Amino acid sequence: MLKCTSCGKILTSEDNFTKFKCPSCGKTEIVRCKSCRVRKVPYKCEKCGFIGP
Repeated sequence: MLKCTSCGKILTSEDNFTKFKCPSCGKTEIVRCKSCRVRKVPYKCEKCGFIGP
């Protein structure tokens, strides 16, 4: 089960989302729903505390 790192929304394979490794530490997988990406809602890495976008 995937969950948006920014808003916590549960995502399905039908949702438009992206996932990538933290750009700072590369250890945590960041998952972002389309809505949070478009609105540029910040996310925070659980391992290193990096805040993006």
